[in-house]
Amino acid sequence: MSTNYAIALMLASVACATDLRTRRIPNVLTFGGAAVGFAFHVFAPGGNGLFASGAGWLVGVAVFFVPFALGGLGAGDIKLMAALGAWLGPMDIAWTAVYTAMAGGVLAIVVAAASGYLRQVLSNVWMLLCHWSVAGLRPLHELSLEGSNGPRLAYALPILVGVMCAVWLR
Repeated sequence: MSTNYAIALMLASVACATDLRTRRIPNVLTFGGAAVGFAFHVFAPGGNGLFASGAGWLVGVAVFFVPFALGGLGAGDIKLMAALGAWLGPMDIAWTAVYTAMAGGVLAIVVAAASGYLRQVLSNVWMLLCHWSVAGLRPLHELSLEGSNGPRLAYALPILVGVMCAVWLR
């Protein structure tokens, strides 16, 4: 396993442990991780260079920007994906996002079912789709992270699973 993959796995693991414990991902981890990722790719022999690292960072932001803007993800999640993108590059972070979305969907169903909230989730999804069909793609405060009283997911866990799958299936 190459160094950048090992460090991305460590970064995601620390973020996951922190998110599970405190429901926050510290800026020092995300911004620091991205800065060190940029430096690694610029200076390390065999590194992909600043362009690949920057493109990975941008893809990491882009893939989760819409869910973040609609109130479905926290800022720490999008910053973590950006930092991981700086380490993994654009293609690997895109695959990480695909695997993360699948893991996040499974985790959401498990948490909703375990907490007795699954029926409400299905109702909320329907209400959100109806809202978007009438008002356009806009946040609905009652169903956002701040406005909802439903169970919370530590989304760094599906992100970690996404990184593991992207690295393993590479």
